[in-house]
Parts: sequence; C-alpha cells; structure tokens
Amino acid sequence: MFRTVRTAFSALCIVLGGLSAAQADAELQTLRTADDTRGWEAVGRLNFGNDGFCTAALITSDVVLTAAHCLFDQATGDRIKPEEIEFQAGLRFGRAEAYRGIRRIVVHPGYSFQDTDRLGRVGSDLALLELDQPVRSGHVRPFRTQFRIEAGQTVQVVSYAKDRADAPSREAACTVLTRDDEILVLSCEVDFGSSGAPVFAVYGDEVRIVSVISAKARWEGQSVSLAAVMEGELDALISEFSRTPALGPVAKRVIATDAIDTSASEVVVE
Repeated sequence: MFRTVRTAFSALCIVLGGLSAAQADAELQTLRTADDTRGWEAVGRLNFGNDGFCTAALITSDVVLTAAHCLFDQATGDRIKPEEIEFQAGLRFGRAEAYRGIRRIVVHPGYSFQDTDRLGRVGSDLALLELDQPVRSGHVRPFRTQFRIEAGQTVQVVSYAKDRADAPSREAACTVLTRDDEILVLSCEVDFGSSGAPVFAVYGDEVRIVSVISAKARWEGQSVSLAAVMEGELDALISEFSRTPALGPVAKRVIATDAIDTSASEVVVE
C-alpha cells in the first residue's frame, strides 16, 4: 500500500528551525582553515540584522538557494525585507570571501508560512535570493543542482548553526533514511541556523545540491532532519523567479544550472 511520509510519520515531532542536536558533535568537521574550506566557499551565512541567521549557498554568481521559512519573521509572520539581509560567502571566524546585500527574494509559490501544518510546509520550503552584486572570486564557485535522490543514498551537509556560528561545519556522510514525493528524511545533524543549508550528493567528480535543510524532527526515537524533494519544486521556484520584476539574464542562468536531471521517480514508503 502506498503511504506518504506524512502518513508513515504520523508520530513525527517537528520543529522548524531545529531542535537541540542529539547526535554526537564528533561527526561534524569544523572547516577552520583555508584548506578545510576549499571547494565549500560558496556556502555562506545569511544574516538577518541582529536577529539571527540561516545558511545558504550560491547556485549562480548572484543567486543563492535557501529555505523559505528563513525569510519570515518568526514572531510576526511578516516577510523580512531584502535590505535587512546580508549574505556572507564562506564566512570563517569573522572574515568572508564576499559580503553581498540582497536585491530580490522569491519564495516557492506553494509555500505558506501561515500554514499551521508544519510538516506540510517542508515540501515547498525553498527560496531564491538575488544578490545586489555577483560574486566573481575565482575560487568561490557556485554549485550545480541535481534533483534525483533516493532512500539509502549517502549525502552531506555544510552549515552554520547555534554554537558553531563562526565557521561552517561539514557532516561528510549521513543518509537519506526514507522519502516520498515531497519530503526527504535524513540522518544529518542540524540545529538552529542550519535551516537553508545545502544537502549535497556526489555525482561523478563533483558535489551537487540535492536539497536544503528545512527542519529538525524526531522519529522513532532518533533525531532526524527534513528537506524538500526538489524534483519539480525547484523548477516551480525558478518559474516564479522568472515572473517577478528585475529579470534580465539572472533567471536564465539559474535555469541553466538545473538542466541536469529533472525526472522524478515514484517512491513508496512502506
């Protein structure tokens, strides 16, 4: 019988933005040096004034991908204004590879922060932010995306979070525990601030973004993280991006990065 993650995880305890991390910190590598950070410089911290931060990653020289819920004030539900946000690419102990303001925010058209069904929001918890200037540094290389990801596959996450906000941390090997056509359930360790962090998988000789962290949850007694299945959802977000003002070549570049594998496969969670 077909069951979605929603029905299979009826006892799932979910908190957007994170629960206290329960897994061992030893699984995380702090990227302390330039050598540690090499290849990950396009992951950065998305700062919201003095009110907090999320994680985001460049997918073109002037567009970052993050979680939609990061762009809303948690207390009021209001959208955060672009001028109140700064992206710091490769931030490490007070110094970033680039500092950029935000020109435009585009949230997935199916996402509603006001929706009280927090689990239901995960599948569309995606947003694109256009930077006010491109990041042209030769060693800050945007990541390509790849939609197809299966249960049992090994992934990795690079993120900033509570108590590790000054430098990114990398979990090099966690697992897609299960999935349906909307949600990935991961064994990856996340915490406050990890929202929007890129989930990577290795394809050939490169890593590609397959999703972004949306929430922390508990399931069957273990700490898990949740992320959107991007098959079709990133296309919908890109289409929304192309319909908003200030187009130009940016939207075309985003589309080009995602023309890899958009085929979706039916996944049955038993």
